[in-house]
Amino acid sequence: MAKKDPKAKTSLVLRACSADMTSRNGFQWPGVGDTVVCPDWIANNECGNGLHGWLYGQGDHTTSPTVDDNDAKWLVVEVISDSIIMLGGKCKFPQGVVRFAGERKEAAEYIIANEPRTGSVAVIGAMLAVGDMQSVMVGALGSATAGALGSATAGESGTATAGYRGTATAGDRGTATAGYSGTATAGYRGTATAGDSGTATAGERGTIAIRWYDNKNDRYRTVVGYVGEDGVEANVAYKLDDQHSLVKA
Repeated sequence: MAKKDPKAKTSLVLRACSADMTSRNGFQWPGVGDTVVCPDWIANNECGNGLHGWLYGQGDHTTSPTVDDNDAKWLVVEVISDSIIMLGGKCKFPQGVVRFAGERKEAAEYIIANEPRTGSVAVIGAMLAVGDMQSVMVGALGSATAGALGSATAGESGTATAGYRGTATAGDRGTATAGYSGTATAGYRGTATAGDSGTATAGERGTIAIRWYDNKNDRYRTVVGYVGEDGVEANVAYKLDDQHSLVKA
């Protein structure tokens, strides 16, 4: 295979491997600083015959069988941009240089710090926080936190938290929490929690929770609803009425 042109433009790709740095079919990935080469590269738009990952850290995390492994090794690979072929939810490439190997959080931090194009995508596994009136977005398995009047969005199995009058949105199996007068939305089997005067929405088999302040007893209380029970519907926004019962917003 031809040597890398030192003037060629490159991009960073995120991927996950088993703890021993192997991937599908036992392929062995090298350590940091080493070049990895696909032995059976075919430049087509089909999965296989290439090295795979998520360009700029964005994509469908379920395309990797090791993302949920607690001891998974996460890699960031530098790849010649023109060699990358986009597939559904991922990309493939013939070779690259491993620039980082470690835990998911640190891999996300590395690609965000070293790949300028992550500023416009939702990076898998990222844990980001912004202040009041700002917006933040992360991909699956990540954590997004915004302050008052802010907007936090996380992908599947992610966590989104927003402050006073903020908006928190999480994907399937995610957790969304918003403060006073905030809006919390979670997907399938997700949990959405909102503060006083807030609204909460969850998908099928999800859970919604809205807090209210009990002045008589000087404490917060939480009303919980389960989608599919007691008339609570999926993908419908709920609030509390004057009797602190769940009603459609």
